[in-house]
Amino acid sequence: MNGFDPRQFQEMLEQAQRQAQDLQEKMRQTVVEASAGGGTVTVKMNGQKQVLQTRIDPEAVKAGDVEMLQDLVTAAVNSAGQKVDDAMQSSVGGMLGGLGLPGI
Repeated sequence: MNGFDPRQFQEMLEQAQRQAQDLQEKMRQTVVEASAGGGTVTVKMNGQKQVLQTRIDPEAVKAGDVEMLQDLVTAAVNSAGQKVDDAMQSSVGGMLGGLGLPGI
């Protein structure tokens, strides 16, 4: 007897499916905000890495330094993406711990 219990496997599979659905919902609900240039550019992004809002300080536009502004937008978007990654990794780690899978 190898100890394989199909009922236990089915329960684990169902739990994993519920947790995947929970994670998808959490991704939709998660909103992060990141800024660059001391708040010159601020980006809001959801857990699916869709940019929801971009704010640019009007003074930055008046300065006329387009290259700097482009760099700040890029930095703010990248920072928001990293915050999403961190939030999702934290969520996934907590969920995997709840599965009771040995070695994970």
